[in-house]
Amino acid sequence: FAQDKDGKAGGIRDDLREAKDGLHLRKCIVLSALGGTLVTAEIAGLPVKEGVCGGNFFGFHIHEGSACKGAEEDPFADVGGHFNPGKCSHPFHAGDLPPLLENNGYALSVFFTDRFTPEEVVGRTVIVHDMPDDFRTQPSGDSGAKMACGEIKEY
Repeated sequence: FAQDKDGKAGGIRDDLREAKDGLHLRKCIVLSALGGTLVTAEIAGLPVKEGVCGGNFFGFHIHEGSACKGAEEDPFADVGGHFNPGKCSHPFHAGDLPPLLENNGYALSVFFTDRFTPEEVVGRTVIVHDMPDDFRTQPSGDSGAKMACGEIKEY
C-alpha cells in the first residue's frame, strides 16, 4: 500500500519536540501512496477540554523552516510560514493540514493528500498550534501560538 518513489516500503518521520509540559508527538509518518501522500500523526499531552461537549481542535501545519528554533517568547519562530510552494492563499497552502481533534489529551490524524510528496517536505517542520485553524484568515488561519514542533527527516 505505502511505497516510496522506488517502490520500496518506507517514508518520512518526525518526532515533535515539547514546547509545553507533557506535549509530544508520538509519531508522524509521511508515505507515498496511491499517487499521493498518506500522513499519520499521533499526538499526546494536548490540553484537555472536558465535559459532554469536550474535545479541543488544534491547528496542524507543515512550515517552510528546517529547524525548531526561536527565542524565549516564540521558541519556534524560525519555522517560517506555512509550506506554500504554489503561492496559494490560505487554506490552500500545501502545508495546510486537517485540524487535530483532542480526546482525553490525545489526537490521531490519518489523511491522504496530493498537495505534496514526502520528498518535498523532508527538511521542513511540522507545527501543532494552540487554536483551530479558521480556514479564512490570511496568511495562516489564525491558529494561535506554536505549541510543539517537529523536524521532518527521512528514515
